[in-house]
Amino acid sequence: MIRTVVVDDDFRVAALHRAYTERVPGFSVVGEARTGEDALALVERVKPDLVLLDIYLPDMSGLDVLRSLREEGRPDLDVIAITAARDVQTLRSAITGGVVHYLVKPFRFAALEEKLQSFAAARKRLSGLREADQADVDRIFSLLRSAGPDTTLPKGMSLTTLEVVVRNLLESGSGLTAQAVAETTGISRVTARRYLDHLCELGRAEITLRYGSVGRPEHRYRLIS
Repeated sequence: MIRTVVVDDDFRVAALHRAYTERVPGFSVVGEARTGEDALALVERVKPDLVLLDIYLPDMSGLDVLRSLREEGRPDLDVIAITAARDVQTLRSAITGGVVHYLVKPFRFAALEEKLQSFAAARKRLSGLREADQADVDRIFSLLRSAGPDTTLPKGMSLTTLEVVVRNLLESGSGLTAQAVAETTGISRVTARRYLDHLCELGRAEITLRYGSVGRPEHRYRLIS
């Protein structure tokens, strides 16, 4: 489980973000904090893997919290900024501070789910490496560049259909062929293959081969996350 801390001064918003996070498989919320000082103390006490950090806090900026976390020598602690701050300087400071994602309030569950899933996939990929070559680096960064609502899709593709394809792969667990995806979604095999290949290009899916007793090997697509 990816142990997560939620930092937000509004208890209702914090409760919502907790509920959202705990809906995503593989994540658990181990604490909430309302202020920057409480956030630093909570992180020191529970030692989470991930912090969902608001920028606007009553006692200090979330950027100051981020800076303190880095100065305390927690390079293994990842941070996703979740904030209403839209100014470029705050965004620049957050990126410089090492946030893995920056999510602007308000947002729906699907937006946070996408960020968490891409983060989990990249984290899993990193954990399996002893040394990274350029292909590994490119794959990890592509995982963090998730296909969210603002992603421009290739011509002729829709986000709605892409989400249906992703959902089918997620429910299958072991992966699906393009023909199986076509049958379950109601699209043609050629169209299904196009969406599946697009997910592979984004680093969100991979192709595996399954060999039967006769004939050519079967190409199956599986979500990396």
